[in-house]
Amino acid sequence: MTTTLEAQLLDKLQVMDDTKDNAQQPANQEETALTLCESNIKAPSPPPTVSVAKTSAPEPEFYNKAQKYWSEVPATVNGMLGGLGYISAIDIQGSNVFLREIRVPGNKLALDCGAGIGRVTRNLLIPRFSCVDLVEQDAAFAEKAREYCGTEDVGPGKVGQIYNVGLQKFAPSQQYDLIWSQWVLGHLTDRDLVAFFRRIKQGLAPGAFFCLKENVSSSKQAILDKEDSSVTRPLDSYERFIKEAGFRIVRKVKQQNFPKGLFPVYMIACKPVSKV
Repeated sequence: MTTTLEAQLLDKLQVMDDTKDNAQQPANQEETALTLCESNIKAPSPPPTVSVAKTSAPEPEFYNKAQKYWSEVPATVNGMLGGLGYISAIDIQGSNVFLREIRVPGNKLALDCGAGIGRVTRNLLIPRFSCVDLVEQDAAFAEKAREYCGTEDVGPGKVGQIYNVGLQKFAPSQQYDLIWSQWVLGHLTDRDLVAFFRRIKQGLAPGAFFCLKENVSSSKQAILDKEDSSVTRPLDSYERFIKEAGFRIVRKVKQQNFPKGLFPVYMIACKPVSKV
């Protein structure tokens, strides 16, 4: 599944009061461990059964459940952010600073992966690039993105292709100056994530960047969310998979000024490893 992962900011990452849980012996150890870790509370490491590598759901079910979850989410900015629409400006500001720091060399064509209704496309990428392509699995979101990013104040011709497909199946057919992926990679299995990174590498123009922006777990475990069928990985897992796919990390920055109680959010800029 590769619809935007933004609603985790409410569904998974909101602070929860664990006082009662800590005062009692849990009846279900796995579910209690998930609650502690997902609420970003300093807690003992969860048992291995909540690791993404140990999830019992078959791969097709993992994707199908996520697709069903997102089909019921409103196609609005507030829906994409799980009711926390007010953080959008802070998010975009942090991403803008990050892109200025890495100095993307080209400004012709960008790609937004897991675009949802095009919040990032409209506010971050369209002001910087002549044209932006989008990848979004949910048909309703993709249709809304065309409308949301094609208003008169944006300007004509800014939105290019909208690929209505999951990232686990997407392969770029053009060369992009920037490929941006935000709050979506938790909907990919480890194997599909590495494969996606490798395919994305083939869609980068010379000197171009691939950037990801994701929630990361505070523990060393990947945390499974059964409701939206996604995982929140540790930062070092992303770093390992990025390098395994043939990228080098150019810059890594933590998003600042988000509300307390959310998982840490990191931006990582990558370039393909040069062939000697």
